[in-house]
Amino acid sequence: MTGLEPWIAGLAGLALDTVKETAKEESGGTLTRWLNTDLGKTAEQIFYRASGQYAANYRERHGKLKVACVRMDEPIELDQIYTAVQLLDRSVLPYYESIDGLQDLYRQQNNRSFGINQKTRQDGIAIANRESYLLVLGGPGVGKSTFLRKVGLEALKRKQGSYQPQCIPVFIALQRFRSSDITLEQLIAKEFETCGFPEPVAFARAMLKKGKLLLLLDGLDEVPKSVEDHVITQIQDLVDRYSTNRFIASCRVAAYKGGFPRFKDVAMAPFDDEQIEQFIHKRFQSEKDREAQTAENCWSLLKQSEYKAAKELAQTPLLLTLLCEVYDKSLHFPKNRSALYGEALDVLLKEWAAEKRIQRDPIYQELSIELERELLADIAFDSFKNNQLFFAKRDITSRIKAFLVSNLNAPKHLDGEQVLEAIEVQQGILVERARDAYSFSHLTFQEYLTAQYIVDNQQIAWLVEHHLTDERWKEVFLLVAGLITGRKGADELLLAVEHQAQTFINTPKLKALLTWAEVATTGSEGEQQPAAKRAAAIFLSRSLDRSLDLDLSRSLSRSLSRSRSLDLDLDRSLDLDFYLDLSLSLSRSRSRSLSLDLYFYLSRSLDKIKIFKAVQFGVLRQQLEALRDQIPNDDQPIEVRRAFVEQIYQCWWDALGLEAEVTKLSDDEVKALEQYLYGNWLMVQCKEAAVRVSPDVWEGIEGRMLTVQEG
Repeated sequence: MTGLEPWIAGLAGLALDTVKETAKEESGGTLTRWLNTDLGKTAEQIFYRASGQYAANYRERHGKLKVACVRMDEPIELDQIYTAVQLLDRSVLPYYESIDGLQDLYRQQNNRSFGINQKTRQDGIAIANRESYLLVLGGPGVGKSTFLRKVGLEALKRKQGSYQPQCIPVFIALQRFRSSDITLEQLIAKEFETCGFPEPVAFARAMLKKGKLLLLLDGLDEVPKSVEDHVITQIQDLVDRYSTNRFIASCRVAAYKGGFPRFKDVAMAPFDDEQIEQFIHKRFQSEKDREAQTAENCWSLLKQSEYKAAKELAQTPLLLTLLCEVYDKSLHFPKNRSALYGEALDVLLKEWAAEKRIQRDPIYQELSIELERELLADIAFDSFKNNQLFFAKRDITSRIKAFLVSNLNAPKHLDGEQVLEAIEVQQGILVERARDAYSFSHLTFQEYLTAQYIVDNQQIAWLVEHHLTDERWKEVFLLVAGLITGRKGADELLLAVEHQAQTFINTPKLKALLTWAEVATTGSEGEQQPAAKRAAAIFLSRSLDRSLDLDLSRSLSRSLSRSRSLDLDLDRSLDLDFYLDLSLSLSRSRSRSLSLDLYFYLSRSLDKIKIFKAVQFGVLRQQLEALRDQIPNDDQPIEVRRAFVEQIYQCWWDALGLEAEVTKLSDDEVKALEQYLYGNWLMVQCKEAAVRVSPDVWEGIEGRMLTVQEG
């Protein structure tokens, strides 16, 4: 038993019934003559065997998924991994007349995806059931071929499948057209001949005439330019001549020039979170993976904020497959994110191109992958530096031309517009979002290539000086850290960040605050790293600022919360989430009385972890307890309640040995402190993302972190 028996019986019955019906209508025809020589059970056996071979061939050739370019060692059954495709009606896709309109829309969405959120997503197979002529458009690796193959599988399953029309699927890779001598009918007949169907040419024509075929025409964009018009004419003629059949064609959106008025144009929607999670669960469904909860762990990791860029790539099935294969090898994603994103870019630049055999394009025979990568890095850096996520076609073609002219080893005769079209159509790294308006397919690629440009052109000092506190450049910093190689590794970057961050500590109060944090924590019994102790002390001092504005508190709390990254021991022993709530609660306490329980909890937590050297928290709690009977009620004047809160603060300041005036920072000082802490947090993140850091250099940086550096 192969599991194909129900498929085979239905397929054979449909095929033989069609042949018999055709033979009656065309007496003296080829099929009639064949039936007259092979009557009865012999014909049924022949069709059953041929149908069995056809079903087996389809499942073997089109029912398995193996993409060598993404580390996939063994093929996976398509039914096992397939995640329901969602399609967008191309006619309802928003159109924006200007680049400014695209920029505004992107910023309104407030996420990393360039895709436009659509409420018009529909299940792909449901649309295929409804539409007789369907043209599926999308970029490289979005799953167009997989979708066509899946529809074919569902058609083969007959009543057991989700594709309702009773048709025999014929999958034709349009790249098989090598000359204008080939016709679609020949390719269809060849599919049946290979499996032993009798009189394959006549059989194919009979199936077409009776409207019993589902033609899956994959990869219009992969047709050689020399025969493109011929192939389009072939499809148009076949649809006109045999209009009762079903047709689904696929094409990369950038390559589609129209020409199929009968077809319903739909676009492949990027995977949403639900689809990404489903795909991961389907990928890791072995007994071993289920026991280890591999899928749950992979999805949980991908949802973490530090992997936002990786999750953005996961919207494309090809790159999601790569992420799953990478995770499968080590049950983690590499800390060096630059290696992961570089591999994802290479999948589109090289390996995927090799599988699709696009090197025959004259552009790629003359423009090497290395040169193309440099070209893309130039474009990425210039646009990212100018805060441009979208750029005009004329600008990008001019940039390509200038690059080719300025590079001695680049082919000078190539046309900038042709190069842009090749990159867009064949690799999908640059995408036309509106008329003559382009962007990178993923923000991750733009950031990665920007980082590559900075490293290759020794722009680290410029990066730190101009963009240290610009969170838009955070991912670029981390990628730069991972791309730097050599004996000294990321030392230069880390030292530059340290120096630039120190420039924000530029007032007496800020210096006094850092000095207090160092003196108060140095030599304490806690096992945390000194920098972690200082970070907690600074946070505590800011939480006790009675004049702290609520909005400033939120902003500062967000920045200070990053201090947990300075040392994992601190994160385990100190509830910094509690501190976040504390700062907001204290900022609101100006207008109402506040329970002393909050302060007792805080003092006990600090007493337990022992980050301060000489603070007597037991005495502090006694002082706070003495105030309990004095708590004003809400009916008393606001001045009375504020005076009470002032007493609480004074107890804390006295216990901590902290001058009250030091905590009263101006708005500019609060902003400077936030920038300083962000710079230190980013420095720690860069150290973690780096391939190599000198131990002596990092030891020195860590010792100086969150201290005042004179000179």
